[in-house]
Amino acid sequence: MSAQASAPLPATTAGAQRRQRTQWLDARLSPWRSRHRIACACQVLAGWMWIPQAAAIAWALDALLFAGAGLGAVRAPMLLLGGTLLARTVLVWAAQRVQADVVESVLARMRVDIATAIAARGPVWLRGRRSGALVALSTSHVDATANYFGGYLVARAETLLVPVAILVAVFCVDWVVGLLLLLTAPLAPMFMMLIGMGAETAGRRQLVALARAGAHFTDRLRGLDLIRVYGRGDAELAQVGEATETIRVRSMRVLRIAFLSSAVLEFFASVSVALVAVYFGFTYLGMLDLRGETLPLSTGLFCLLLAPEFYAPLRRLAANYHDRANALAAVAEIEAAFDGLPDLAVKQLLPPRAGEGWDGGKPRGPTHARGARISPPPQPSLAGGGGSQSDSPGAAALVCIEGATLRHPGARAPALQHVSLQIPAGNRLALVGPSGSGKSTLLDAIAGWLPAESGVVSVAPGTRIALASQRPWLFDGSLADNIRIGAPDASDADVAEAARVAQVTRFATALPDGMDTVIGERGFGLSGGEARRVALARALLLRPQLLLLDEPTAFLDAGTEGDLLAALDDWLQDCTVVVATHSDAVVAWAGAQWRVPPPVEQSA
Repeated sequence: MSAQASAPLPATTAGAQRRQRTQWLDARLSPWRSRHRIACACQVLAGWMWIPQAAAIAWALDALLFAGAGLGAVRAPMLLLGGTLLARTVLVWAAQRVQADVVESVLARMRVDIATAIAARGPVWLRGRRSGALVALSTSHVDATANYFGGYLVARAETLLVPVAILVAVFCVDWVVGLLLLLTAPLAPMFMMLIGMGAETAGRRQLVALARAGAHFTDRLRGLDLIRVYGRGDAELAQVGEATETIRVRSMRVLRIAFLSSAVLEFFASVSVALVAVYFGFTYLGMLDLRGETLPLSTGLFCLLLAPEFYAPLRRLAANYHDRANALAAVAEIEAAFDGLPDLAVKQLLPPRAGEGWDGGKPRGPTHARGARISPPPQPSLAGGGGSQSDSPGAAALVCIEGATLRHPGARAPALQHVSLQIPAGNRLALVGPSGSGKSTLLDAIAGWLPAESGVVSVAPGTRIALASQRPWLFDGSLADNIRIGAPDASDADVAEAARVAQVTRFATALPDGMDTVIGERGFGLSGGEARRVALARALLLRPQLLLLDEPTAFLDAGTEGDLLAALDDWLQDCTVVVATHSDAVVAWAGAQWRVPPPVEQSA
């Protein structure tokens, strides 16, 4: 999301992308479009109220000061003035109230949908992203779109309808003033078109700097202990200072463009209003006669009062045009983060949650695919290695892998190629092979986290799945809270039993508050083996039908490993288990093994 995101694009490509991003932004408003139209309608009606308001003021002043009429003559224009002021106040209040509700709803929905889109890409995709940069998508980037929905779109509707109504009213009383307004009106849109590209580019660079600084700061906070150990504190502080200076410089560029454009537009509007005033001044002094008839003073007052309001929506649109540029810059960064604009209605694309099964999309039944076939009941002897052939029919496969090629996102070569494997329900299988051979990759694919590049990886629909990975994520909270994440309604007794089986109670009893002891994010305060046992207890609490384990006994001494395997024997009745391991004891406990085939040599 860095240099590539800021690279200049050809004009045609940039224009097409800008239209696509605008359409994507507008689509976020769809659920609340009717309420947003109400806000726009109230704002437009409030703008139209300037016409009767200006007429009432001109009428009253002309009658009172120049016609010499009494106070009774101004009663009607004062009533009209009071009514229009009250109507404008109510309309503006209603527009702002509805507009604020709509913007708040849109932003809240965008944050949820972006989090859903991130979850839809799965843990494998997440491993290659900086968490701080992803957080920025739902915070600063979403916030950058707020004024687009609440400012720019409303100002655009006001600009389309209010100046036209004022122009018609002015033409009805004086065609010369109407012509002046008509000729000077295009100056604002033309200038906005000129500054639009620069404002969007500057806004995007500012967002890139904010995202980088946020991601950098978050990463450094997490590794603060390492930074102190290696004496890199001063260097990291200097980098934070550089990032802050970059944000300051880019923010000032955005502000310069905003102030410059506003100043120029104010200049054009002021000159245009001055032209109207000069025209009336010379006309009333008798030095100019373009109409060929006497010009009433009320006409001059009416036009002079409306002239600034004719340009007011154009000035507001110009001011909010920067909000549009900032919103498009934020969308461009979201597009870069997801390698394309995400479809935020992606609930159907989410990977299976813990306790849910999934299917690779092909109908399947008992097959005779190549690979290791484990026949129940599991025996302590070793099964065939990867690529072995089996001709004996077995039970219906719970896990079916047929000719699957698995590749991590961005990897040059596949981790596994043309893998075929069937695992019947109720069996245990140990995946063996050297480190880096693809055992964890295969577990990710079975869990539904890594889609196959080719072939089929499927699990029987409706299967409850749980995975305890090598690097489990533990949240800031108590041990019990972390175990209960997958089953929030589980009783204390169920949590305690799962903790006993996973050998968590073996170390929890020595902690100050036992299972209520609070641990830090990522399991701070626990050893690697203890963190894996907490993750295992979390998986066991789901009572899964398919349990995927990645090195569950790593960092455990032989005695603890034996106790854990013995406890799992009683707990995992009728549960299908696939375990990646280097431990001979785990292989013997599983009763069957499948050796991950070596990677195919890549040609130069």
